[in-house]
Amino acid sequence: MKVIHFGAGNIGRGFIGKLLADANSDMTFADINQPLVDQLAHKQSYQVHIVGKEHRVESVRQVNAINSTDPKTVEYIVQADIVTTAIGSQVLEKIATTLAKGIMLRKETGNDRPLNIIACENMVRGTSQLKQHVLAVIPQVDHEWVQRHVGFVDSAVDRIVPPTDAANDDPLDVTVETFSEWIVDQTQFKGEIPTINGMELTDNLMAFVERKLFTLNTGHAITAYLGQLFGHKTICAAINDPQIRTIVKGAMEESGRVLIRRYSFSPNNHAQYIEKILNRFANPYLQDDVERVGRQPIRKLSPEDRLIKPLSGTLAYHLANDNLITGIAAALHFRSDSDPQAVEMSRIINDEGIQQAVLRICRLDVQSPIIERIGSEYQRLGELIR
Repeated sequence: MKVIHFGAGNIGRGFIGKLLADANSDMTFADINQPLVDQLAHKQSYQVHIVGKEHRVESVRQVNAINSTDPKTVEYIVQADIVTTAIGSQVLEKIATTLAKGIMLRKETGNDRPLNIIACENMVRGTSQLKQHVLAVIPQVDHEWVQRHVGFVDSAVDRIVPPTDAANDDPLDVTVETFSEWIVDQTQFKGEIPTINGMELTDNLMAFVERKLFTLNTGHAITAYLGQLFGHKTICAAINDPQIRTIVKGAMEESGRVLIRRYSFSPNNHAQYIEKILNRFANPYLQDDVERVGRQPIRKLSPEDRLIKPLSGTLAYHLANDNLITGIAAALHFRSDSDPQAVEMSRIINDEGIQQAVLRICRLDVQSPIIERIGSEYQRLGELIR
């Protein structure tokens, strides 16, 4: 099985890349960071430090690397059985042209073997979005061939991989938590589905996408925003603050009631899932900065993301949402001079006022009383920290 994986950063090496390498694939990382590519191509191995109650080190071997802007990347796509990504939602569109060139060269050279593309990003149906970018580059006359031979497989991924100093002073080594989850939509594959340990198949992906979005992502974001507000530097320190933990757990329970109504999840099982995530946040070996987790607040406050989407679910089902509202208000307080979205959000709030900012950023119904509730909670939190 030949694989090219776009993204050789910590998540690429510590999560998806590792699972693919463990499956004895012929794997090549593609990345724009030339020094990182050179190190990987030269050493062809690295170590993954898995931390939790027990600490173990696992080696990844026999990997290759290429600069994703190198024209030879197209040739790798021509020969690949699987293409995966871990590059960030904002970057997906940028690789569409390269993927399109590789797909069209497969057609031109008579390579009719199935190719499956899986975007492993922190977003809802990222591969479907990537597919639209790719098809926009490919001539309409060739779309039918692409539909027959290329699978665009959506997935849900979950593993905390914070940016940390490499162990043993090796820049390729990466630290990850024990927990990992990679769930893929088995209905979207072309040809035989590969057997990869750690890749779980489902025919109801959205249930798992929203479970992760409404629980892990919602809780992680609110922990970061409240953490910054109350002066904590890391997710671990923030979630160990009893006041923050109560609000975060309450928000996850509120979003969980939406999931239980929508997908008939077991209330007991979901309560255990929430506790597992809270314990992951408290992992003392993962020193993850609240500022890193909170970045891009405008995206995270958009209608289909981790804060407003579960809130909308509570409104649809007439469920409680006080803790979600506190989390959203805290997100609107997020400040980071190094994050363009945080700077832009602050400007909007200062120029237009909080309620108009909520309307513009969260895109809620202009008539909804929830806007006033968010604005009031924003003011209340601001008074607490003065």
